[in-house]
Amino acid sequence: MSTQQNWFKILMDCKNNVEKAIKPHLKTLNDPQPDLGKGAGGDPIKPVDLSAEKAIINTLQNHNISFSLISEESGFEKYGNTPEECYITIDPIDGTTNLTRGLPFYASSIAVSKKPIMSEVYAALVTDLHHNISYIAQEGKGAYRDGEKIKTSQITTLQEAVLGMDLNTYKVAEIAPKLTDLIQQSKHIRHYGANALELCYVANGLTDAFVDIRGKLRTTDVAAGFLIIKEAGGLVTDIDNQPVNVKLDPKQTLKFVASGNTKIHETILKLVKH
Repeated sequence: MSTQQNWFKILMDCKNNVEKAIKPHLKTLNDPQPDLGKGAGGDPIKPVDLSAEKAIINTLQNHNISFSLISEESGFEKYGNTPEECYITIDPIDGTTNLTRGLPFYASSIAVSKKPIMSEVYAALVTDLHHNISYIAQEGKGAYRDGEKIKTSQITTLQEAVLGMDLNTYKVAEIAPKLTDLIQQSKHIRHYGANALELCYVANGLTDAFVDIRGKLRTTDVAAGFLIIKEAGGLVTDIDNQPVNVKLDPKQTLKFVASGNTKIHETILKLVKH
């Protein structure tokens, strides 16, 4: 069965092969890029996205894994004789704009689940492709950064906390007022442009929480990061403090708050307006 696979090794093989696949593209970022249309998630496709996706698929096939792919680029694809054995949800490159502009914050995200539902994810990898840092987790086995076990922050006050927040949306006039109270009480707000990796910063205790209530972010971006946070001791809910158990689909969007501990999570939720 797929759950008995050595997913730590398989996912690290995926990471190594993605790094090799995108290396040639990093040398040609200033050249004109071909128009490859839009991916299943609705974003423009760049050649580097497809190269990363192909590297992940080929790696899984080389490990003789049957799987159903849920990709931000290609959408749904089936591979092997028993593709319902596991579901692989990927964002081959999260932060493509950062990558193409030379900004050093982009990642590859891979989540493995028994079913195409968020709660069924049991193995995950997010790899920082610029700094060669990998965050990995397996259900019940903790979360790790480059082999070292990590845990979330225990900071409980917004005055001390570093808070991630994504306001990148045409609906900012609608969204911003719901966050005004939270912003006013927070002293250190950040957004780096690759949300999969920002979730890992929460897992690693580098930041204390991450808030995204735009309803724009897709499950392909966060499926891996959610498990990594939970295995590091943090929590993720919607703004009503309910579990985020949506389907894994490149078009499925969600709103959430991810925090290092319960106290700061409750503080944030009280300040977010519905």
